[in-house]
Amino acid sequence: MELTKLDQELQTLLSSNLDPDTDSWLHSKLEQIISSSSTKDLYMTYSLLASKIDSDTILNLSPDTDEVTEYLLKQNATVLQIARIYLLLKVLKADGDFFVPKVANLIQVADIGELETFLKFLILLPDSENYKQTAVEALRTNISTIFKAISMQNPYPAKYFNDQQWNQMFLKAAFMQLDLSAILSIDERANKDLTRIISDYAHERWAASREIEPLFWRPVAAFLDETLLKDMECLFASDNLVENKVAALCCYNSKEPKAKELLAQHPNLKAQVTNKEITWKNIKA
Repeated sequence: MELTKLDQELQTLLSSNLDPDTDSWLHSKLEQIISSSSTKDLYMTYSLLASKIDSDTILNLSPDTDEVTEYLLKQNATVLQIARIYLLLKVLKADGDFFVPKVANLIQVADIGELETFLKFLILLPDSENYKQTAVEALRTNISTIFKAISMQNPYPAKYFNDQQWNQMFLKAAFMQLDLSAILSIDERANKDLTRIISDYAHERWAASREIEPLFWRPVAAFLDETLLKDMECLFASDNLVENKVAALCCYNSKEPKAKELLAQHPNLKAQVTNKEITWKNIKA
């Protein structure tokens, strides 16, 4: 969304969700921070927001959904979270050269709740690629809420991560048994290195007689080589109907002629995929 429109939308949301005194206090602090380029006032205001706004209050959103509203709904945004992001957005928009390093320092000393907020809504900030290192570091954390903040329902990784970083995120989410359907742009970010790892991991799981999350296979469709086609044959031969569906979806979405031939050997599944009765969204149903 265009930055000025986003600024206006968040301001309107906060005005309708904050009591008048807190709303007035926030805007007066913003004027003071921007006019004086005060790092101290920025840090203090950011910290004081937690004492001004109940951290558990969910943002009350209009039923008229747009791109930003839908994103805030998906992230179950709180009033405090959006107040913090609005504060950062305003100062960065006013003077990015001065405030970018100040915001980076602020996040370096953030507590878990503040870092979770920053990662969830990082995509809304001006020139958010400036904070890519913070997003990448979140992939290494053992704190579940921090990892989920960057990986679940978040468009930032698909937009800014390289293949290695994106693969690391996808694989860690699978190993943590998170909901892979909450990772955005899986098809667009699929790559050959990832499909090789998926196949190797699947063989390890099969050797140990352990199941594999169906959505784990989704990135392989565009890269069905001889090895992966053998994996698809195993999935078609499985007694598990969900694994049959996985193979059908992968072969259907592949451009490889041998994948189409393999799918043709399973006409019932082919018909269900063609008619959208089987999709990645309903595959576990």
